[in-house]
Amino acid sequence: MADFKRPAAELISDAAKISTATMHEAGGKIGALPSGIKPASPEFEVCGPAYPVAGPAGDNLWLHRAIADAKPGDVLVAYMEDHYEAGYWGEIMSTGAKAQKLGGLVIDGCVRDGAILPKVGFPVFARGFCMRGTGKDFNGKGSLGTALSIGNILIEPGDLVRGDFDGVVIVPQARIAEVNQKSNERDAKEQGVMERLRGGETSMEIYGWE
Repeated sequence: MADFKRPAAELISDAAKISTATMHEAGGKIGALPSGIKPASPEFEVCGPAYPVAGPAGDNLWLHRAIADAKPGDVLVAYMEDHYEAGYWGEIMSTGAKAQKLGGLVIDGCVRDGAILPKVGFPVFARGFCMRGTGKDFNGKGSLGTALSIGNILIEPGDLVRGDFDGVVIVPQARIAEVNQKSNERDAKEQGVMERLRGGETSMEIYGWE
């Protein structure tokens, strides 16, 4: 069983109120996963501790293992060897993960049952949809709860995973409180800018650009 320190519940609750774009910018342009990873349905959002899982290309056995091993609230973050022509996840797995009270799935790969996933209501973020079936190699190499990289972003167990319509951002666990605070400050500042824009000023004037 993979076990690791997870962020305090209040930090996760605070982060859930912040957009991914704000969090990414306020943290110093950090943690943006590849832009191809998007919610499988527009209303899906995730916010919780990362539970990294890796498996062989075209094989979803390690994802099934992760559902059984992860703790409530964990967001599975899956890397499948850059192989996208497979539907690694679908209705059955979403149903099982929801029953285990997991927080969501972020996969650098494709899923299937796209028309049904919104009805199940378990948030899924993926590269897209693919009907191709997967295998289950019981001798295949994979990992649960071990750091991995997607794109150029390192995801360690317990890092914050925040996903919304724009994509997914990863915040290192040690920086969550700081990034939350900076994000709230950024949002407040931008509200002031928008008030000035509504008052007739231009962005060029407000920011002092030439």
